[in-house]
Amino acid sequence: QVRLVESWGGLVQAGGSLRPSCSASGIVFSRAGLEWYRQARGNQRELAANVSGSGKTNCGDAVKGRFTISRDCPKNTVYLQMTNLKPEDTAVYSCGTSWRGRYDWGPGTQVTVSS
Repeated sequence: QVRLVESWGGLVQAGGSLRPSCSASGIVFSRAGLEWYRQARGNQRELAANVSGSGKTNCGDAVKGRFTISRDCPKNTVYLQMTNLKPEDTAVYSCGTSWRGRYDWGPGTQVTVSS
């Protein structure tokens, strides 16, 4: 059974940084692609960043140059380093993975950026 748990969201002032994490179980972490999505109230979910099973990374256009995704395979954890945060980055950030024919999500962590 796949389980994803996000941690270390929070409240930060504009210009600040956060590094939420997502721990995963029930997958072969070094072979699984993982994604960070975000959803602000009233908006559709959008991709923040993803990392493939081979380690290739990608960021969404709105966060390029400010966010970086990384993973620690021994810890089965993926991180989203967020810098120069803006109020429009306020959202619930969730990680997800497609594994053995189904897609699973974590419950998400709230990130709030004050102006």
